[in-house]
Amino acid sequence: MITVTDKAKDRLASLKVEEGHTPKHNVRVSVKGGGCSGLMYDLSFDDQITEKDEVFEDKGIKLLVDKKSMLYLLGTTLDFTDGLNGKGFHFVNPNATRTCGCGESFSI
Repeated sequence: MITVTDKAKDRLASLKVEEGHTPKHNVRVSVKGGGCSGLMYDLSFDDQITEKDEVFEDKGIKLLVDKKSMLYLLGTTLDFTDGLNGKGFHFVNPNATRTCGCGESFSI
């Protein structure tokens, strides 16, 4: 399960409108190879659900996660920060043993 903070929920809802996505579009969360720590997070809007997807809903946000990425994301919280140290989505991942300084990549 992935949880979404109120700030992340609000920002995702506004981005969905700003980018012109329909109510059918959900939030796809995935893990890809890359970044300075070896793995990196990817967020996008997607209107397709496949048989390889796990589907979660938190605070009215439907999240799609492929089964491979789910292994890395169990228990993760998706947050949004807009402070002095940068603005963007932030993943609080209890599975990560190391993260990079920018917070966009991690390793297990």
